[in-house]
Amino acid sequence: MSTALAFSEYKSLAELRYQLRRFLHFSEQAARNKGLEPQQHQLMLALKGLPRGIPPAIGELADRLQIQHHSTVELVNRLSARGLVRRSRMASDRREVLLSLTPKGEKLLGELSLHHKVELRIRGPALVTALKRAMSPRRTLTGTAIHSRF
Repeated sequence: MSTALAFSEYKSLAELRYQLRRFLHFSEQAARNKGLEPQQHQLMLALKGLPRGIPPAIGELADRLQIQHHSTVELVNRLSARGLVRRSRMASDRREVLLSLTPKGEKLLGELSLHHKVELRIRGPALVTALKRAMSPRRTLTGTAIHSRF
């Protein structure tokens, strides 16, 4: 079995990366236009979108953003200073800090999220198409599919 990729596979991976970057670039610019750094917006969105039962703690958000704990603390410090996020202590463990959006933070995130939904309706089909092409099984010279695991 050959491990080399066909040109079409490189092309589909490149297209997926391009479509992802286009959306991420849009998202970064939208955040900046609202006076936020992109990671601040990401933290607010991750906080709002946490699944039920998962405490909104610094460590959880650090994991969801894939950044270091101290970097998350700094993001929270900046958002808190702007009145967008508030900290509170858990009643059962006063060492644990929980986060929540303030009404001002909720409003700003809502505006950004609506803008993102519109952009996804416009650019989403190209992103979905690129993802499907990149995920399609590899084909051998005989035309049979190769399913691989990463």
